[in-house]
Amino acid sequence: MTNMQIKSNGTTFNCVVEGPAGAPWITLSHALANNLTLWDEIAARLSDRYRVLRYDQRGHGASEAVPGPYSFPMLIDDVLGIWDHLGVEKSHWIGLSIGGMIGYGLGIHHPERLHTIIACDSRPDAPPDYAAYFQSRIDKARDKGMEGVVESTIERWFTPETLADNPPVLDRVRQMIRTTDPVGHEGCCEALKTLAYGPDLHKIPVPVLFIGGEKDKGAPPETLAEGAQKVQQGKHVVISAAGHISALENPTEVMNALESWLSCNP
Repeated sequence: MTNMQIKSNGTTFNCVVEGPAGAPWITLSHALANNLTLWDEIAARLSDRYRVLRYDQRGHGASEAVPGPYSFPMLIDDVLGIWDHLGVEKSHWIGLSIGGMIGYGLGIHHPERLHTIIACDSRPDAPPDYAAYFQSRIDKARDKGMEGVVESTIERWFTPETLADNPPVLDRVRQMIRTTDPVGHEGCCEALKTLAYGPDLHKIPVPVLFIGGEKDKGAPPETLAEGAQKVQQGKHVVISAAGHISALENPTEVMNALESWLSCNP
């Protein structure tokens, strides 16, 4: 495993690369108010046969927090710069929530850089109530700091059953949220308010797997199924017993879906 700081698009990014040199690339992109450790277990499973890149998005984890607002074109340019620095010509893309949305944008505007896209719990559009939710996050974080959005986020992201069981993974996510830079959080919330990839999903020529928790409030199964129908090579998989952070709430089922997809789309 190699940890490095990479300058891209005027910003310094914290990146981790692992796996055999010369193997096909897989890029992992995390959710809002998360960081690259979201993918620890999945990266470990994939790095025996893939060259795995993880990065902290701008304003998240150990990456630089430059003032916002951010935009999806900006977040996409961040990735392109990191890839160019590392000599990544093409990569598989696995992203959760905003990470998957960045994948949609790459697939629409830069498909030549992709093998496939796996979008986890990532809706393609922001209807008015969804955009209003991110404005409410901005307002709450400005008023109370990141600690002020921790518990309401956990309640939105995870199923009632998991909340009742209170497994250690909840504290792991709480810590990611509270240590996210407020500048980066607000910048990405502004980008999420502008999400509008739905009308262009049909332009994505590479295979796209839409994965989502059966109880995801932000990206419900019916929304992801509709998105998959618009993509030329789209497939939808529902992850049982999971909400928005399906990769941590039901990692076994998510990993099985990834393995199956990648075996058919090497």
